[in-house]
Amino acid sequence: MASAGKLEVDVAIKSGAKKFWDSIRDSTTLFPRAFPDQYKSIEILEGDGKAAGSIRLFTYAEGSPLVKLSKERIDTVDEAKMEVSYSVIEGDLLKYYKIFKAAIAVTPKGDGSLVKWTCEYEKASEDVEVPHMIKDFVVKNFLEVDEIILKA
Repeated sequence: MASAGKLEVDVAIKSGAKKFWDSIRDSTTLFPRAFPDQYKSIEILEGDGKAAGSIRLFTYAEGSPLVKLSKERIDTVDEAKMEVSYSVIEGDLLKYYKIFKAAIAVTPKGDGSLVKWTCEYEKASEDVEVPHMIKDFVVKNFLEVDEIILKA
């Protein structure tokens, strides 16, 4: 029986919560444009790409170590609380994890914000590692988005 687990990380950023939230919610266009070395494209397959039920196809750039394609469904969105959750429903990640669900919550903190990323996963087999590499990638993206906002 493969094991399940949960990872959480809090990232302190300098941007205001609303600006950061709006940028993350616009990731479909922002990420491929701002990070072409990481994202080849993000296509909206169903819905508007922001609402619950929307499905997006992420194509990662050459050299991505773990994942080339990932189809994600947005499960829940709460604009007032600045929270979104999503599930990976197809793609390379599911070779390693039977289940991979994540959530992002942005809260104001002083002049900046605190971004909480949580993922729940079930390994496809015992020899699969805990997804720290994915957590590190997400943290890097959050910090890079923060830099873009601060430079704007």
